[in-house]
Amino acid sequence: MTRECKQQFTLRITQANKTELIIILYEMVLCYLDEAGTAYEGGEWQNYRNAIRKVRGCVNELLASLNLEYDLAVHLLQLYLYCNRELVHADVEKNVGYLEHIRLVIGRLKAAYSEIAEKDESGPVMQNSQTVYAGLTYGRNTLTENMADEGMNRGLRA
Repeated sequence: MTRECKQQFTLRITQANKTELIIILYEMVLCYLDEAGTAYEGGEWQNYRNAIRKVRGCVNELLASLNLEYDLAVHLLQLYLYCNRELVHADVEKNVGYLEHIRLVIGRLKAAYSEIAEKDESGPVMQNSQTVYAGLTYGRNTLTENMADEGMNRGLRA
């Protein structure tokens, strides 16, 4: 994942509500799956394994965020465990076909959560983060992010 992509995800996370956080994790899974596919095509096995490890980390975060008191969470648990099994097969057998199965599952979940996010009017999870305003400045093809209200607490409550 490029540095700019990581910065964009970080910015979105600071401004996201609960539903948007799940969507961001799905997008990160898809991004790392792309990296794994590219590494596979180039025969870069260490990068392939690293990308799979990062996908597994995102899926584990999704697993940890489930509230199993709800029936839907049990179904999501089964899907995430399926994704983990496919990741193991993709890693051990060096077969990107398994990654396509994950892409299909996560892509559909992302689409469903995107519809839910349109109706979710809750505020950002991170209440005390810095406000970021992004705008084009007169520079050489650069997008500059300006921080507003840069306090000493940097997201921590005093």
